[in-house]
Amino acid sequence: MSRAGGDGTTALERAGAETVKRAVELDLASRFQESLVCYQEGIDLLLQVVKGTKDEAKKQRYRQKISEYMTRAEDIKKHIEKEKQDGKYHKQIKIEENATGFGYEKLFQEYLTEIVSEVWVEDPYIRNVHQGNGRNQQTSGLEEIKQSLRNHGITLNVAFSSSIHDREIRFNNGWMIKIGRGLDYFKKPQGRFSIGYCDFDLRPCHETTVDVFHTKHTKKM
Repeated sequence: MSRAGGDGTTALERAGAETVKRAVELDLASRFQESLVCYQEGIDLLLQVVKGTKDEAKKQRYRQKISEYMTRAEDIKKHIEKEKQDGKYHKQIKIEENATGFGYEKLFQEYLTEIVSEVWVEDPYIRNVHQGNGRNQQTSGLEEIKQSLRNHGITLNVAFSSSIHDREIRFNNGWMIKIGRGLDYFKKPQGRFSIGYCDFDLRPCHETTVDVFHTKHTKKM
């Protein structure tokens, strides 16, 4: 249960206010996709505030704010959808050196919608031991992954090419993600028992840039 602070506000109210403030900042910076997520989270928090208070004046004040934020969120949704339809959508994420909190799930979950049934991953070269260095080791490693995925109803197809230059991940719902360093943007953990060895959200990253696009038609490999 949230408790009131010295200024009469609850932790839930403060969290909601901070979230919508961040949404507005992102909105003004034209970072619309991130702004939309913050608006949605902020609205949800403020709705909980309204539900949990008996102060009618406060209820009315927050309902008005929620209505304004919902209207803006809907406008952003329409703007993003238009950009997607026009093939103009572009979002850029800059990962700083040693930054944490950029595990694969956080990076991709926004784009892995329920309609995704195929994913294409292209990488011009795989060089490090933990990526499967050496053709024999690489082939056996990929075959093991292939068999494991098959047990979960997922088919993995692998093709080698001598002409690939770009690193990109494409989903068949139209999203395309390009990462400067490819999927190998994490730093090597200090040891098997160090923080971040299993949880990639806690593992420090190399500096890189992530570009997200949306296209009407995603070409197949």
